[in-house]
Amino acid sequence: MEPLTTGAVAIGTVLATKALEKIGENIGDSLSNKTKQFIAALKKQSPETVTAIEKAPEQPLDYGQAVLEVEAAAKKDPEVNQAIQELTAAAKAEPNPKLAEILAMPNLEKLADKIGMVVMPGGTGNIQNMTF
Repeated sequence: MEPLTTGAVAIGTVLATKALEKIGENIGDSLSNKTKQFIAALKKQSPETVTAIEKAPEQPLDYGQAVLEVEAAAKKDPEVNQAIQELTAAAKAEPNPKLAEILAMPNLEKLADKIGMVVMPGGTGNIQNMTF
C-alpha cells in the first residue's frame, strides 16, 4: 500500500474506531491497542495533527492536510511508519463488519460527515446504511 493510502486508512481507522466505540460497538483489543500506539507515535512528530484528529468530527478536520502530515511524519520517523503499517493491518483483520464498511468509503470527507452524524448528540446517521 502506498504511504498516502496507509495514512488515509490510519486516520480513517482512528475516526471509525472512535465513532464505533461511541455508539457501543465492540472493537477488538488489537485494533484498539494499535490505534493508541499510532496516536502516541504520531504525537511525538506532529502533536497538532493528533489534536485535530482527536477533535474530529466535533470540529472539522482538513483530511487532505492531515493525511499529508501523517505521510510526512511516517517518512521522518520509522516508529510512526511502523505504527501506520500495524494499524492498517489490524484494521484489515478486524472482524467488525461496520469498520470494514466505514473504511471502504471512497471519500474521506463524506466519511467524516457520516461519522459526525452518528456520534454527535441527536445525530441521525445510520452507520449500517452508508449511502451518499
